[in-house]
Amino acid sequence: MGAERETGVTDSPAGRLQALFEGHRLTPTQRRIAHSMVRRAADVPFLSSVELAELAGVSQPSVTRFAVALGFDGYPALRKHLREVAPAEPTDRPGSYNEYQQAVEAEIENLRHLADLLADPRPVQRAGRLLAASRPLPVLGLRAAASQAYGFAYFAAKVHPDVRLLNEGGTMIQDRIEAAVLAGASALLCFALPRHPREVVDSLAFAKEAGLTVVTVADSAFAPVAKVSDLLLPAAVGTGLAFDTACAPMLLGRVLLEAMCDDLPDAQSRLEEFDARAAARGLFVE
Repeated sequence: MGAERETGVTDSPAGRLQALFEGHRLTPTQRRIAHSMVRRAADVPFLSSVELAELAGVSQPSVTRFAVALGFDGYPALRKHLREVAPAEPTDRPGSYNEYQQAVEAEIENLRHLADLLADPRPVQRAGRLLAASRPLPVLGLRAAASQAYGFAYFAAKVHPDVRLLNEGGTMIQDRIEAAVLAGASALLCFALPRHPREVVDSLAFAKEAGLTVVTVADSAFAPVAKVSDLLLPAAVGTGLAFDTACAPMLLGRVLLEAMCDDLPDAQSRLEEFDARAAARGLFVE
């Protein structure tokens, strides 16, 4: 039941960068550089190797080796290539923002990148079909991603007949995945955010071996979970504060819910029935 791995790459600056990196075996340091470049796709063609190294938190020689790994003679050749496919000038970035405003601006930029990726709706639509067809539907998210998985599962349960939340790690997680397979599951949805627990990678590998199609929302197309995902949908996290922010992954989760509802013919009637029951119980304050 496993499908060929896909990512949501479109003809945008970020999408073209991801297409450039696809197919290359990158080291963890090189994946870090690639991820930083995707997050600042419009500005990267105008950065020096030193500036890119500072952006990614790596050494300048690492940037040079990264360019060579992509098949270029060096970073100047890579930057020349990027300028040929990038906007004519870098984006304006106000320098008067304080650190809190900068964090908000960074999240706005992440949402813009997500909007660019969603210009091609086919990966999300395919994911929606896979999730709608899986009965039951296991939803996995551990540690930093646990709240994303919980939020998706909470709303999905209103329209999907059998959603199984897996947001606590431990020795039983593979048992629960196996139980879902025995009950008829065909797909698993995973939310994976940094820092990526080894247990998530191992659980996804187990799910694939058990025959599930793995759909993953991750912070990057180069995240460690990419190799054990059939369909990966990237949504960057903000890193400007002490703890990462995840507005884009949360929004992508809601977009996936919408796509899933489109493939559940009784989704609307289920919502209406819930609203009627909630009103009868006085569940919500009007």
